[in-house]
Amino acid sequence: MFAKLVTIAAVAILAAATPTPGDTCSTAPIQCCQSVEPASSATAANLLKSIGVVVQDLTTPIGITCSPINVVGVGSGDACSANTVCCENNSFGGLVAIGCLPVSV
Repeated sequence: MFAKLVTIAAVAILAAATPTPGDTCSTAPIQCCQSVEPASSATAANLLKSIGVVVQDLTTPIGITCSPINVVGVGSGDACSANTVCCENNSFGGLVAIGCLPVSV
């Protein structure tokens, strides 16, 4: 039941606020994800299944292996060498993040 509530909340948040590249990240912090794949990819689907999350839109970008970065710290050792993204739902302990779109930092 909890997973369904999280899924519904994630989809609602994704629909309400979708940042474009260069926008600030309203869900802070900006994330550095090793990869970003659609929810339909085998990797993303397996990870989502393992944590009991169902994403309705299979094109939703899923960040995989994410960690927060400090935008102020870019250039001082806190830069992202993978995918710098703003994700709508970062509440899965870094394993996955839902609704990740690229940002410019």
